[in-house]
Amino acid sequence: MKKFFPLIAGIALCTLSCNNHHSSAETASATKEESPATKKNREAFKTVTNAFETGNISMIDSVVASDFVDHSGTHETNRDSLKAMITLWKADTKDLKMEVIKEVADDEYVFGWLRLTGTSSGKMDMPAGPFNMSAIEVTKFRDGKAIEHRTIMEPGKMMKMMGPKPPAENKAK
Repeated sequence: MKKFFPLIAGIALCTLSCNNHHSSAETASATKEESPATKKNREAFKTVTNAFETGNISMIDSVVASDFVDHSGTHETNRDSLKAMITLWKADTKDLKMEVIKEVADDEYVFGWLRLTGTSSGKMDMPAGPFNMSAIEVTKFRDGKAIEHRTIMEPGKMMKMMGPKPPAENKAK
């Protein structure tokens, strides 16, 4: 019995310690309020999402930095390119809805898992018709303004969204 006492005491202490730590962590996260910077970042993220849905780009300069870089496409774009993209999306998809499935934020980043639904007219790189896709939006902030952005999409759904490839041309031998 003496041989097992240190083992049992160790397990009991560890269990007690883990339970106390877990309870403290739960209490801290339940009572911890977001910092003003985190709240400002969330609001800026929501402003950009709202601009895509409404087509209203008037607030973009207030939440996106002049040196903003978007790494989501085939080449990096800036704040003016973002405003042009919002305008194109609205022209193509009058009924665009962006539902936030999950959002995580801190003083530097907002990570948003979004569901995008609507009906494309086919003017952009999507076939005409309804679409339902999801994406992870990663936005980095400085002083409450977006400075970098990346989009992560499921490859299979992205390929479907882009439509079938045109048939290859027959080459003469």
